[in-house]
Amino acid sequence: MAVTATPSATPERALTSSSTGAVAVTAGLVLLVAALAVVDITQGTASVGPGEVWKAFTGQADQGDSSVVIASRMPRMVAGILIGVALGAAGATLQAVTRNVLAAPDTLAVNTGAYLAVTILVASGATAPLLASSGVAFLGGLAAAAVVLAVSGRGAGTVRLVLAGSALALGLNAITEALLLLFPERTEGLYQWGQGSISQNGFDGVVQMGPVIVAALAGLLLIARRIDALALGDDAAHGLGVPVRGTRVTSVVLASLLAAATVTLAGPIAFVGLCAPALVRPLAGRFRALVRHRVRIPVAGLVGAALVLGSDVLLRTVTSAQTAVTVPTGVITSVVGAVFLVVMAMRTRDGANATAPDRLRIPSRRAYVITVTLLAATLVGVTIAAVLVGDSTFLLGDVVNWVRGQSGQAITFVLDTRVPRVYAALLAGAALALSGTLVQSVTRNPLAEPGTLGVSGGAGLGAILLVTSAPGAGSWGIAGAAFAGAVVSSLIVFGLAARGGFRNSRLVLVGMGVSSGSLALISLVIVLTDRFSATKALIWLSGSTYGRTATDVLPVAAVLVAATVVALSRRKELDLVSLDEDTPRLLGLNLARGRLGFLVLSVLLSATAVAAAGTIGFVGLVAPHAARALVGRRHLRVVPVAMMLGATLVCLADLLGRTVIAPAQLGAGLMTAAVGTPYFVYLLVRSRR
Repeated sequence: MAVTATPSATPERALTSSSTGAVAVTAGLVLLVAALAVVDITQGTASVGPGEVWKAFTGQADQGDSSVVIASRMPRMVAGILIGVALGAAGATLQAVTRNVLAAPDTLAVNTGAYLAVTILVASGATAPLLASSGVAFLGGLAAAAVVLAVSGRGAGTVRLVLAGSALALGLNAITEALLLLFPERTEGLYQWGQGSISQNGFDGVVQMGPVIVAALAGLLLIARRIDALALGDDAAHGLGVPVRGTRVTSVVLASLLAAATVTLAGPIAFVGLCAPALVRPLAGRFRALVRHRVRIPVAGLVGAALVLGSDVLLRTVTSAQTAVTVPTGVITSVVGAVFLVVMAMRTRDGANATAPDRLRIPSRRAYVITVTLLAATLVGVTIAAVLVGDSTFLLGDVVNWVRGQSGQAITFVLDTRVPRVYAALLAGAALALSGTLVQSVTRNPLAEPGTLGVSGGAGLGAILLVTSAPGAGSWGIAGAAFAGAVVSSLIVFGLAARGGFRNSRLVLVGMGVSSGSLALISLVIVLTDRFSATKALIWLSGSTYGRTATDVLPVAAVLVAATVVALSRRKELDLVSLDEDTPRLLGLNLARGRLGFLVLSVLLSATAVAAAGTIGFVGLVAPHAARALVGRRHLRVVPVAMMLGATLVCLADLLGRTVIAPAQLGAGLMTAAVGTPYFVYLLVRSRR
């Protein structure tokens, strides 16, 4: 009898142990959040310690200490808890309904969409109460999530979902930055808020957003059993009688509402919704009770609260009190989340090894000549228009006189400043296009380009550090700083990705992580610098050629000439490297050395392009793809065509940016993002087939 009773008792004992373990984990997290909350309350610019805090709660403190605790620190602490709980719960929900471990309000562009919606509201000059602003943010975040999920497709792999979200986020961020530059008075302070700050001025925001967050959490807990079924797969959920589409839509809506509430309360705080569920996942393997989302969602929320409060405590511990007021908490969570994303990328098994892009037709020599002729004519036309058109319009005769040194003083002044801008746009566009061509060929990854792989972000960080710390730095100094940043980021990305044979998932995800970390550090530098340097850095980051001189374009011109010669002279090696791993080795090619050489060239091109024209995204993606579609795969044809396309695209973007809304101007990077984002989305949709 004892033997027969043992098997039936074991599951019951295991279930009891699992429930006890889940309770212990929950209790431990509650204690951790409470401890961090106590520490957070004691930190600030005013000298208010634990004793004064206790007196403020008991009504025994003087009026000054009591006002500091009640009006500033308590709202900040409560906001941190609410934001962490909301983002952790939203991330756990999104990962369950998409069955993707990297799904989160950040990777689905929910935070970015909500931030853009609020920015549009503020830039328009409209005034709205906090709840109405939250509604606007909710609509923006929900629309962004819907686009990402539609583009990535049902059952999307890890990389596809992250790529779709990142591409959309880049485009939406470009629009947001354009609004910040066009309406500086209306949007003053919005950039710092956009980095995610939990500081509050009283309890008004917490009181209004708290019920929204609680209601959304309650809705998720009510449908938690359906989410459990959906996490098993659509077929399993159908078999259990769960309405799959309705559950998925409801879950995404409630998760978007949580994210929108946090954006309204504190701005977009990155990566909490990604990290919190990932930290709960190993615990679910030990305590089965945490598999059920009725338990998992609240636990992920507690982990999120610990992450937000912990980041705020860490920030105020390692920096001075005054600096901690300036630096948003979201910058710290972004840096932590970027490292976390790289670690997850190294562990992901999604995707196969890097492969060549889809087969394309090989046009005849006549078609190639016609294509090159048309592109050359277009490039010449755009260049002439860029020189003639601007805040002052000239004729060709004026330009001829300027070249001869016979033009008037006014014409000479304008053309002396405009022509170097045209040079910078042309050379930067061609350099980015060639850089993207080399990266895509070497990695055999059709979605690789300097921006998505973090190289441009590292170059931008290096240049921004020099621009803000040494305003008088010359062009070669900026180029050197950009190259140093690009080298560091590329060593991290390509070094880690090479360990997996440059497989699509690892390369892209590590690149995204490094890019996110670079952007977070750039935001930190901008927030800490003075207002003049911050404005200069923002304009530079938008891909602006404003203020460029002939000396500024010398580094990119020299590198571009050398890289073009190398690429064309080693075109056959590029053709072989882009095929597969085996063919080059069978022909006696040293694959590792050749790949390293091309990657170094790509980094040099990207760094000098960033130094000449700021960060300009998508050119390295769009130009090589369009070139292969026009002239086939052979790099003897692809390289010059891609360079002409890149130069034309950036020059045209710069021309439109300084003329469409004159006298105001937009950077070329913002304009290329408007073109590159739809094209990137198109590539993702096409590759689904």
